[in-house]
Order: sequence, then C-alpha cells, then structure tokens
Amino acid sequence: MTRKFWSKLIAPAALAGLAAAPATLLAQAAAPANPFGIPDSVTIFGSSNPNMRTATAIVNDFVITGTDIDQRVALVTAAAENQVSEEELARLRRQVLRNLIDETLQIQEATKLELPVDQAEVNQTYAQLAAQNFGQDPSAMDTYLRSIGSSPASLKRQITGELAWQRVLSRNVNAFINVSEEEAREVLKRLEADRGTDEYRLGEIYMSATSENREAVRQNAQRIVEQLQQGGSFVAYARQYSEATTAVVGGDTGFLRLGTLPGPMAEAAQQMQPGQLVGPLEIPGGFTIMYLIEKRQVLTADPLEALLSLKQISITFEPGTTEEQAAGRVEQFGTFVQGLRGCADADSARDVLGASVVSNEQIPARQLPQQLQNIILNLQVGQSTPPFGSITEGVRVLMLCGRDDPQVAGSPTVQSVMNQIEEERINKRAQRYLRDLRNDAYIEYN
Repeated sequence: MTRKFWSKLIAPAALAGLAAAPATLLAQAAAPANPFGIPDSVTIFGSSNPNMRTATAIVNDFVITGTDIDQRVALVTAAAENQVSEEELARLRRQVLRNLIDETLQIQEATKLELPVDQAEVNQTYAQLAAQNFGQDPSAMDTYLRSIGSSPASLKRQITGELAWQRVLSRNVNAFINVSEEEAREVLKRLEADRGTDEYRLGEIYMSATSENREAVRQNAQRIVEQLQQGGSFVAYARQYSEATTAVVGGDTGFLRLGTLPGPMAEAAQQMQPGQLVGPLEIPGGFTIMYLIEKRQVLTADPLEALLSLKQISITFEPGTTEEQAAGRVEQFGTFVQGLRGCADADSARDVLGASVVSNEQIPARQLPQQLQNIILNLQVGQSTPPFGSITEGVRVLMLCGRDDPQVAGSPTVQSVMNQIEEERINKRAQRYLRDLRNDAYIEYN
C-alpha cells in the first residue's frame, strides 16, 4: 500500500462544494469591498475564535462525531510524506468536518429522492480497492486502515457518499444538460485557429484572502509550499486546502492557455519547467500555489512522446581516482565514442575501454532527465550525447539508435468536444446543487 494511493483516494466527491476557480474570481474582484457596511473596528462578544469548539456537528439530525473526523483525518495524514504539524492538523480537522457535512448532505439527498445506495455495491467497491492494493484480500486493507487510526467503516462511508452523489446528479442534473453540435463546432474552429499555441496543465492550490486576513493567508500558503518542497503530496494538499473547484481533482486544471489565466499566473507559467513548484502568488481574490504538470502545443504532436532506441555506454572509476586521472580517462572516453561509426560499433567499447554497454529499445523521451531531453531529440541516429556523470557514479553517454516519432495530433471530434462541454456544465450545476443543500440544511455545531 503506497501513500500515493491514499492521496488519490481522499474525498474526491465530498469536496465538490468548494469556491470558484481563480479565473472566475476576476469578476468577483470588482464587487464592493464591504457590501454589508461593517465598520472597520468591531467589538467581539464571546469567543473570538469560532473554531475553538468540539469538532462535531448534527446535520439534519445526523450526528458527525469526533471519531468520524479522527478516522477521516487519519486517511489524509497517511497520504502525507512528512509529519503534519499541530497547527496544520487543526486546520485539516476543520476541513474534514466540512467535507463530512457535504458528504452527509449528499447521502441524505439520495435517500430523499429514493435513490439509496445498496450496501452490496459499497462492499463491492471496497473489495475492488482491496484487490488493487492488497491482492484480493479485503481483510488486509481492514488491518491497514485500523493501523493508521482509521477504519473500514470510515472508508465505506466515503464510498457511499460518492455513489449517492453520482445517483443524485444522474437524476437531477445530467439529464437536463444539453450541448448542441453548433457549440462544439465553434470550439473546434477556435482550436484550429490556435493550432501550435502553448497550453499549460497546472496544479493549483487557491486560497482566498481579504485585506484583513491577507498576511495570515499568505503565511499559511507559504507553510504549505514548504511542506510540498519537503515531499508532501500536491494532490492531497490541493484536495484539503484549495478553495478552487479543481480541488476535487487534486488541483489539476487540465490544459489551459495563458489568456485564460490571471496575469501573475500566466507570467509564472511561461517561465516554469514541468515538475516545478511556484508560489504563493498573489492574484485577484487571494493567493495561489502553482505546479506545472505538463506543457504542450494545441493540436500538435508532442516530441516528448517519441519512442527512442538507445544504447548507454558507461565507464566507472576505481576508488581513489584523482580528478586529474579521471579527466584524462573521460577525454579518452569521449574521443573513442566520437569515433564510433554507429550503434553497431558501440559494443566494441567493452573490449577497448572495459565499458558497460546497455540497450533500451522502447524508452519515451519524456522519461529521460530534462537536461538530456532536448539534447537527444536533436541527435541523428548513430550520434551520441556528450559525456555526463561524475567520478563516484561513473561517466556515460547515450547513443541514439532509432526513433519513432509520435503521430501528429488530430483534431478532436465533435462528439469529444460535446462530451467535454457537457462535463464542465455538469460540474458547475453540481456545485450549485450542493451549495443549495447547505443553505437549506439545519446544521448544529457542538
């Protein structure tokens, strides 16, 4: 069982009611700064910290206990790559409570609509998760969940919430979404006009801020950045802390063009390399943390999808080899490789230099270190990279022996565009639906 599994598992549906994405907040920024006319200086009667209370709630007569929260928090912290601080744990408990309230409302709505989730289906989904991660042994997952402070019941409750919400949306939302072919064809025309334009697939963690709490939010965002830099799961942090609609998919924005992003995000994205983390950046309405997942060009084949046939020729150094001695051998190594007439000659390095020669016939260019990707993609068959490495790890070259370039990306079909538009509209309606459920609910905090 890996932590990555749990980071993907945590509350994908229960977080569905978070706030609007940063791109939509540009319009909100123009709203009145103080619509309620609240004075700048106010006197607080009673506790000044409304979060200092017992972390339980009653949602339309259904009780969410402290144990419920503890066990769901355990699922989240099991996905963390580093220890969670007490302050962060307190924030996480508040977020989990909100998630459990939403989950309860979703289950209650399904019951009201006479769309209850059958326990057999929940058990089947649970067994599938166990099979994927524990080799057909649900009891092993039971044991693991209890060992981290959670429980099978907690995970099954989460599964129930997700299945219930799917039923509700299918009945009351999906059936009323219509997308015309004309809309899809307009989108295709715009895509064709933008062929070759850069697109950026980002991970985002958005946190709203006002003039009053701006500094506190910035510091909180900075702490999250530090946790991520120490190995924390971006997906898990996005699901628990982001206030963007993308939180439900771990912060993944999908592919976007720069024109759709707030200025600071667009400027930062242009300078980023895949795998790079940036932030917190101040944008209209708050702060964002950005992670560049992938970059591509519209309707253009991605050269990093090329399948390469490579030979690695490497030499090692005896312990105690000096820099001067190593430099001489590296020069000899480089001269010999440059003299090779192609991949057929590469094996001769074993006899002449005592080198190691290893072949790989099907390696995607994307899997190579970023420093080598552009170098190798610019090689012709039979050519090799400059030597690279160190005395301790050895020095090596990669020789290109073959290359299968990806096919030029074809235009998406009318149907695929219609499906995408439909999914976007369903997600927006689902957000409004859950917001209305919250507004109509009787929620009592204890």
